Amino acid sequence: MSSQTAVLEKQNSKGLNITLWVVQTGAAAMFLMAGANKLSGNEQMVGMFQAIGIGQWFRYLTGSLEIIGGLLLLVPSLAGVGGLLLTGVMVGAVMTHIFIIGGNPAMAIVLLVASAFVAWGRRDRTLKLVRL
Repeated sequence: MSSQTAVLEKQNSKGLNITLWVVQTGAAAMFLMAGANKLSGNEQMVGMFQAIGIGQWFRYLTGSLEIIGGLLLLVPSLAGVGGLLLTGVMVGAVMTHIFIIGGNPAMAIVLLVASAFVAWGRRDRTLKLVRL
């Protein structure tokens, strides 16, 4: 590998890292806010989970997973784990919008893509955790 190629790869890696941090912090803010709304008993959230029909315990579970995932996105070594966790949560959210409660799933899709991007971008760190 030439030194010019190495420099370009380092620049690309730095750009990806910056992009990932921007996505991670934005997604973390959204998930922390959404989780807090669910856990605080926001009327809209209570109504939405009532429409889902599983029970309010599911609102608490979902809000807790969003808070945990949002916090994990802010910890460098655990951001990929947070991305994986939140990708699963958001797959459920998109499916719930499409098949159960209706409404526009656009925000859930955006957060799903953001979470999956973080999980992919931080996969090396996640694999290091698994190899311990």
